[in-house]
Amino acid sequence: MLRAAMWLTALVFVPAGLFLYFLPPGVAGVLGVSPLWLARVAGGLVLAWGLLLLAASARPDALGVGALAGGNLLTVAALVPPALRLGDALPTAVRTVMLGLSLLLALLAVVGLLAPPARRRGL
Repeated sequence: MLRAAMWLTALVFVPAGLFLYFLPPGVAGVLGVSPLWLARVAGGLVLAWGLLLLAASARPDALGVGALAGGNLLTVAALVPPALRLGDALPTAVRTVMLGLSLLLALLAVVGLLAPPARRRGL
């Protein structure tokens, strides 16, 4: 279950990181992202985080669980306030995606915390 939570979280972060890193200027203008280099840096960090989660899913441990839950909850804390505060200014589809993604990441954080890592034998 813990590996599935890590894989599903990585499946959120890797495409999001790639999208932000290769964000077209036209889309950046619609979303109000300025300057564009900031989106590229954020995309690189999100992509690296997703790849780290994929690597950590091979052998989940307590540190990986803490990182999964912490990263997911920090992302939720970054997405929910603007989605609620800027409700009228954001397009409905963007607001829905932000809130849906926040719910998914929060659920995956809870699953990660409730599913203990498997103990290794013989080491």
